[in-house]
Amino acid sequence: MYASTVRGLLVRGMLAGLIAGLFAFAVAYVVGEPPVRGSIAVEEAAAAQDAASAPSAPSGHAGHGGDAASGEAAEEEEELVSRPVQSTVGLATGVLVYGVALGGIASLAFSFALGRVGGFSPRATAALTGAGAFGLVYLVPFLKYPATPPAVGNPDTIGQRTTLFFLMILLSVLLGVGAIILGRRLAPRLGNWNATLTAAGGFVVATALAFVFLPDNSDAVQPGFPAALLWEFRIASLAVQLVLWTVFAVVFGVLAQRLLAERTDDAEVTARQQAPALG
Repeated sequence: MYASTVRGLLVRGMLAGLIAGLFAFAVAYVVGEPPVRGSIAVEEAAAAQDAASAPSAPSGHAGHGGDAASGEAAEEEEELVSRPVQSTVGLATGVLVYGVALGGIASLAFSFALGRVGGFSPRATAALTGAGAFGLVYLVPFLKYPATPPAVGNPDTIGQRTTLFFLMILLSVLLGVGAIILGRRLAPRLGNWNATLTAAGGFVVATALAFVFLPDNSDAVQPGFPAALLWEFRIASLAVQLVLWTVFAVVFGVLAQRLLAERTDDAEVTARQQAPALG
């Protein structure tokens, strides 16, 4: 019975993630694409300026060989996927897959948290799960390593910056789980309110220490990049995640409430049917 309930919650979590992904894609396309296009325009303008200031080849070397070389370079730089496809189909695919995957993971976290973090209803637990996922998976890492538009930072350090960002996500989740465990253990002695404040304070202190000791992304943004454009992109990134987790919490809360109510009714009916036989 428990396994089937978890399976049902998993399916509904993935469905809620898909619906949330649709809303997030709409926000990403309307709000997020303009700063992305702006950053690409800045990059292209800088590349054109560098090409114009570069010394030209001697005239004796010009001819068919130079034309062929420049043609090969142009072919190498040609995008495999056009920008319009990237900003529509590619963006939608990425956001929807992201929403479905995280929706499934969040539904499993909901299954574990239900009834273990207080006497909350399924809808309230779904809201807490969505808020916790937004805070731990995105907001805390975002405060240390804010999002940057494509082609803004040093391309040689992309791997290092990506590793640091995912390390911050892992630390944030682990610290969040540790804070929940600490709060539950302190609750019998301190009471729920004081235990919650103590656990939250411990989480803030541990996160601050992680911020201090983890290295900064000093080359994440190239000098001279427009600050207003960078700010616009980061606000758009924050808005996409906020919409994703808010819609997920609302939709999944409704679906989970219905599923658990149906399972409770079925269990009561089964118990009433078995009562005469037991008697």
